[in-house]
Amino acid sequence: MNESTMKVRIQKFGNFLSSMVLPNIGAFIAWGLITALFIPTGFIPNENLASLVGPMVTYMLPLLIGYTGGRLIYDQRGGVVGTIATMGVIIGAPDTPMFLGAMIMGPLGAYVIKKFDQLIEGKVRTGFEMLVNNFSAGILGGALAIFAFLGIGPAVSGFTSVLVSGVDWLLAAGLLPLTSILIEPAKILFLNNAINHGVLTPIGLEQVQQAGKSILFLLEANPGPGLGVLLGFMLFGKGIAKQSAPGAAIIHFLGGIHEIYFPYVLMKPMLLLAVIFGGMSGVFTLVLMGGGLVAPASPGSILAIAAVTPPEGMAYVANFAAVFVATAVSFVISAVVLKSSKQTDEDMEEATKKMEQMKGKKSSISREITSPAGTASGVFPANVQKIVFACDAGMGSSAMGASLLRKKVKEAGLDVTVTNTAISTIPSDSQIVITQEKLTPRAENKVPDAYHISVDNFLSSPEYDKLIGRLQNGVTGEQHELVEESEAVVPQAPHAEDDQMLLEENVFIGQKFRTKEEAIRFAGQALVKGGYVEESYVDEMIKREEITTTYMGNNVAIPHGTEKAKKSVLKSGFTVVQVPNGVDFNGESAKMIFGIAGKDGTHLDILSGIAMICSEQDNVDQLINAKSAKELVAILNSN
Repeated sequence: MNESTMKVRIQKFGNFLSSMVLPNIGAFIAWGLITALFIPTGFIPNENLASLVGPMVTYMLPLLIGYTGGRLIYDQRGGVVGTIATMGVIIGAPDTPMFLGAMIMGPLGAYVIKKFDQLIEGKVRTGFEMLVNNFSAGILGGALAIFAFLGIGPAVSGFTSVLVSGVDWLLAAGLLPLTSILIEPAKILFLNNAINHGVLTPIGLEQVQQAGKSILFLLEANPGPGLGVLLGFMLFGKGIAKQSAPGAAIIHFLGGIHEIYFPYVLMKPMLLLAVIFGGMSGVFTLVLMGGGLVAPASPGSILAIAAVTPPEGMAYVANFAAVFVATAVSFVISAVVLKSSKQTDEDMEEATKKMEQMKGKKSSISREITSPAGTASGVFPANVQKIVFACDAGMGSSAMGASLLRKKVKEAGLDVTVTNTAISTIPSDSQIVITQEKLTPRAENKVPDAYHISVDNFLSSPEYDKLIGRLQNGVTGEQHELVEESEAVVPQAPHAEDDQMLLEENVFIGQKFRTKEEAIRFAGQALVKGGYVEESYVDEMIKREEITTTYMGNNVAIPHGTEKAKKSVLKSGFTVVQVPNGVDFNGESAKMIFGIAGKDGTHLDILSGIAMICSEQDNVDQLINAKSAKELVAILNSN
C-alpha cells in the first residue's frame, strides 16, 4: 500500500469516526457539565444529581454512538440493529465505558442487516415484508448483542488492562515522559479515569507521604494537551467543530472535563501526535522544574490544579509552566495537522452541462458528477413549506446556511420552515434542498423529486435572495435548467473524431472480476493498449476511486484518473467493460464499466451521449445483455 493510499484511508477512517461522534457532542457537553458540577470533587457537590453521571457515561453516550454509526451505514434500520448490538458490548464490560465497543458494534450491526436485506431482496412474498423486516432485525440484532457480550466486551476490557499495565511498567522504569505515549491515546478511548485513579493516584499518594508532592497527579490531569487541540480548532477548524471549540475549551480548562476534547481528536486521528507530544513536553517540564501536587486534581481543571499545588518553593511556577508548554506544543502540532488537511475532487462539470442541455433534465447517471456553482435543477414546487440545507454531517456549514436563510425568510414575512440535516438523512418530503456544489449530486440521488439549489458558499450566496424573491412572487412550476436560456448551447452533431473514441476493439464482453480494483485496472490497461493514456494513468484511476466512488447508479461505473492524471492522457478515449454478474463498487453492483480518458474536452460529447443512454435502466439492461461488441456499440450509437 503506497503512502497516498494510506493517507486517503486514514482520512476516510477519521471522517467516519467524526461522523459517529460529532452529532452527539451536545450529549457529551451535558454529561460533562453534570460531572463538573455535582461529583463529590465538583464545584457544587450533590450526591443525588451526581447519580446521573455513571448511567450517562455507561449507557447513554455509547448507545448514541452505536446508533449514529449504524445509521451512517444503513439509515434507520442500521441504527436500530447497531444499538441492539452496542447494548451487548456495554453489558459485556460494565466496568469500562464502551465508546470503543460502540464504534465497533454500531457499524458492524448495520453492515450485517444491510447485507441480509440485499441477500433477500426480491425474494419475500408480498404482504410478508414487515414480518420479515422486524424478525430479521430482532434475530440478527440479538445474535450480535450476544456476540458483543461474549467477545467484543471482554476483548475491549483486555485491551484496557494492557494499557494500564504498560503505564505501570513505564512508571517503574523511571521513563515518565514516555508515559504520554500510552496515557494520551488511552484518554481518547475514555480510559482516563482507569489510568488516573486506578494506577497513578495510589502510587502518587505514597510519594506524597514521602516527599510532600507527586508529579504523577499531573500526568493525566494536565489540561494542556487538550487545550492546545481546542485552540487549534478555534483558529483552523471548520463548521461545528470550529464553532463549538471555544465553549469546549472553557469546559475543559476551567471545568476540568477532559472528555470534552476527545471527539475533536477522534475526528482527525493524526491529532494523537499533538496530545502525545504535548503530554510528553508537559511531563518533561514538571521533571525539570520539580513540579507536582499534594493530591489528585479532580476534575482536571486549572482551578483544581491550583488548589492542590503546594504553596512552598516554585511549585506554582513549575505546574503552570507544564500546562503552558503542553498547550503550546499541542497547539503547534494541531495547527499543522488542521491546516494541511485537504480534499481532492475530480471536476467533470463540463460533461454534466452538455448532458443537461441535451437531455432537458437530470439523469441518474449524472447525479454523482459535480454541478456548477450557483445553479438549480428540477421543478420549482408550489406552496413551499419546507426548505432543507444539507451537508455531509448535517452539523456545520448547513447549520450556518440555514440560520442565514431562516433570518431572510423571517424578514420577508414568509411562513416557510428552514432546517438543516446530513445528506444521508434528508427527509423524503423535502421540497427545496440547498447544498454546496460538490454535494448536490448526492442530495439529488437521495431526494430526486425535490428542487435542488447548488451554492458555492453557504455564507454568501446570491441564490438566497433569488429564492426569497421567487417565494414572495409565488413563481412555481418552472423547469429550471443548469444554465440560463440565454446561455444555452445548441447541441452539436458528433465530430468525426468521436468515432475513434468508441471502437469495437475497446469493448469487452462477459468479463468477471473479484474486486472493483481488478475491474478498474482492466479498463485502465485497455486505455493504455489503445494508446489513449500512459501507464501511470492506471494507478491514478485507483487513487480516484479511493477518494470517492465512481459508481453512478443504474449498474454503471465510470472510473477515471485524478486531476493530477490529466498530464498522462495522450488523447481522449473510452473502454467499455461488460460485467453481466456485476462487481462490487462500495456495496453497489456495477455491470457496465466505462473507462474514461479525456483531453481538452474532446470527449465530452460522447460522454454526454453515454450519460443519456445510461440514464434509463432499460437501456443499461440492453447493454448488459448484448452478445457482441458490435451490438453493444450499436446500442450506444443509437442515441
